[in-house]
Amino acid sequence: MKSFTATALAALLAQQAAAHSTFQQLWVDGTDFGSQCARLPQSNSPITNYNSNDMRCNIIGTRPQVKCPVRAGGTVTVEMHAQNGDRSCSQEAIGGAHHGPVSVYLTKVSDALTADGSTGWFKIFDDGWRKNPSGRVGDDDFWGTKDLNACCGKMNVKIPSDIPSGDYLLRAEAIALHAAGGAGGAQPYMTCYQITVSGGGSASPPTVSIPGHFKASDPGVQVNIHGAMTNYVIPGPPVYAGGSTKVAGSACSGCEATCAVGSSPTTSLTPPVSTSTPAPGNGGGGSPGGCTVQKYGQCGGQGYTGCTTCAAGSTCNTTNQWYHQCV
Repeated sequence: MKSFTATALAALLAQQAAAHSTFQQLWVDGTDFGSQCARLPQSNSPITNYNSNDMRCNIIGTRPQVKCPVRAGGTVTVEMHAQNGDRSCSQEAIGGAHHGPVSVYLTKVSDALTADGSTGWFKIFDDGWRKNPSGRVGDDDFWGTKDLNACCGKMNVKIPSDIPSGDYLLRAEAIALHAAGGAGGAQPYMTCYQITVSGGGSASPPTVSIPGHFKASDPGVQVNIHGAMTNYVIPGPPVYAGGSTKVAGSACSGCEATCAVGSSPTTSLTPPVSTSTPAPGNGGGGSPGGCTVQKYGQCGGQGYTGCTTCAAGSTCNTTNQWYHQCV
């Protein structure tokens, strides 16, 4: 019995680790910008301390030195996969029955290259939960993360047309609820993208602080999805009036359905000329020029565009085709 239990536990842990994922790529009005403006997390693990500043933009090895151009009123498409650089549709974007909502936030910043996410955030998108009349428990219902899986990791997000032009951090967040029956069991996965909005207006949406946009005891954070559900409250503030929502379980549309890797060349961005190196910040990662990756951080892999130099005392080891790690 003891041997069986250990084997079963090891299999469960392996399944959960394999199900971990990250938002990685960004499409802008159907144009593929890849991961160029994404602050890629050091790993595909969730942030489990909801009061940590890492809740803003995750634990980052390095910041990109480019910003993706976005027009107010346009549509961006965030893209999630289990391994950095792996954009295959043959694997679920977030597997392991990691069901839960997907939300997207913006924060207005003076410079997206150096911002640490301490400014106020407003929500511009939600895809949460919908009852499946043919289902028995919450696992059977429709969820935002299931929509990501159905659309090869892609989720369309409208940029409000009335927000001011300028730099923003765009934060995509998926919250896996498979272990959320107890306090602190929900697993948030998030990535920030550096964008510059043009053609905007003068609106001033109400904001919230991150961390602080939800608590461990909120009904949408501590919830048992393995029993029958009659309703669900998406964590965080309501979506700003100029934003959008998706009905969980609805079909892939627009770029979700038609944007395929390789269908058009990835648009390359040119870093600005700078004589200074931005300092690391909470949730923001390290510096790009002459940057180093801390031990156990990502330093390479197919599709990876971040820093490749490991900190003193560690070397870049090839874990697999997609992920090289400083060890």
